[in-house]
Amino acid sequence: MPRKAAAVTVLCAALFAAGCSSSGSSSSPGTASSSSATTSTSASASASATGSGPVNVLYAGSLVNLMQKQVGPAFQQATGYSVTGFSAGSKDLATEIKGKVHQGDVFISASPKVNASLKGASNGNWVSWYGTFATSALVLGYNANSKFASDIKSKPWYQVLTEPGIRVGFTDPATDPKGVLAVQAMTSAASKMHVPALKTLATDKADIFPEETLVGRLQAGQLDVGFFYTAEAAAANIPTVPLTGEDLKATYTITILNKAPHEAAAEAFVSYLLGSSGQAVLKQDGFALVTPPKVTGTGVPSSLQSMLSP
Repeated sequence: MPRKAAAVTVLCAALFAAGCSSSGSSSSPGTASSSSATTSTSASASASATGSGPVNVLYAGSLVNLMQKQVGPAFQQATGYSVTGFSAGSKDLATEIKGKVHQGDVFISASPKVNASLKGASNGNWVSWYGTFATSALVLGYNANSKFASDIKSKPWYQVLTEPGIRVGFTDPATDPKGVLAVQAMTSAASKMHVPALKTLATDKADIFPEETLVGRLQAGQLDVGFFYTAEAAAANIPTVPLTGEDLKATYTITILNKAPHEAAAEAFVSYLLGSSGQAVLKQDGFALVTPPKVTGTGVPSSLQSMLSP
């Protein structure tokens, strides 16, 4: 009887320990957070990618508010990695990557075509793959305190842009895909709506500004209107009107640059942006999500392969 009692006591203790271990595992903050967010592979990857040190993200200027005020701080809090980076027009960034002006880990472009300029031996083999993750429509943003605000809200956009004294801003088509789309919108409307002054406006270099400064100039009252993406304007609380008659948009892509000095941190960042937390912020800001993100090219790191669709 004493031996049987001892055996029962040991067995109970073992079961109790196992039960405590199971209970502790299910109530772990990291596990509970990941489980409550989503059961997808992307969420698990995003939740588990932690570490320390920097990740250098080179990103389209239209993402300044998203990166600096939303995704960057949230990513650091969730993973421990700190985001450093540089923003500019996507074409300009590609040129600086090839010229080794900026050393980056992650490259986010507003046009898939820009990635082609970084692929292949002749371009330095900087990019071998990229994931298309979101789109955002081109719209006309305006300063609510502008004397032209009421006209912008009540008249066709292509007429208001030619009113005397209005200050218009768009980015350089030579360095930024948004500039290309803005010029395309004005040139197209000039032809279809018979507004030749709009074609002249499209070639006016005095209205060209760096992408990363365009939001600030509009908000400061230096401009009355400017061409923005829907998501970019939403993040900066800029009121907009649609470019009626035109259907133009940015297509955002992300990749890890070959020779990235902080590869683990880069994978963690991509995993976070494409995971449940990053996708929620993108959706909140008005991005149209590409679900699942679509991969182009080869060489995707194994930790990210399940998050991207061929």
